[in-house]
Amino acid sequence: MFVWLILFSYFAVPISLQRRLLTWGILGAIGLRAVMVFAGSWLISEFQWLLYAFGTFLLFTGIKMALPSHKDRDIGNRPLVRWLYHHLRVTNELHGERFFIRRDGLLFATPLLLALIMVEFSDVIFSLDSIPAIFAVTTDPFIVLTSNLFAILGLRTMYFLLANVAERFSLLKYGLAVILVFIGIKMLIVDIIHIPVTVSLVMVVFTLTVTLLSALVNRRQKRVGQP
Repeated sequence: MFVWLILFSYFAVPISLQRRLLTWGILGAIGLRAVMVFAGSWLISEFQWLLYAFGTFLLFTGIKMALPSHKDRDIGNRPLVRWLYHHLRVTNELHGERFFIRRDGLLFATPLLLALIMVEFSDVIFSLDSIPAIFAVTTDPFIVLTSNLFAILGLRTMYFLLANVAERFSLLKYGLAVILVFIGIKMLIVDIIHIPVTVSLVMVVFTLTVTLLSALVNRRQKRVGQP
């Protein structure tokens, strides 16, 4: 959701168009995740050792997320955005809800199309974490798929609920990093120590709660310290 905020801000997508964009984005995400879930389920059924690969990936991702990042956060410098601008004729301004327009007989893409592509791309990137994490709980493709679908469908509503308070959750990425590391370790030691699902859920809820409360306390202390 925080990535969506950055994308919409960069492409100057007003709130009135964000709803349409997220609707299309979620529909695309459902199809993409379905393919990834069934492909992942098949691979795990054929190659059981992939669970360890997923666990290692989540462990690495969690550690990397917790470390300070010095990358350029300008969306315009991302390779995919540069590639799109280089290979597509893109207008400088939005044209309502339209993804394409015609000028002098030529087809032009609008920034709304680029925003949609980036929304879909960001979902694929984040699903590389979320889908392996669910496989740590179950390898049943039906449960993995439906849980992903419910999560995606709830994202649209949560986005508009939290869009105005996103800056209050500046420490959220550290909580997510802890969760990813925990799930990665759980997948790596599954044959040695079995961690019950209940323990995992309690750990996730506890970590998110502590992270969000810490962010609010930190924000309040900064306000008190201001002259």
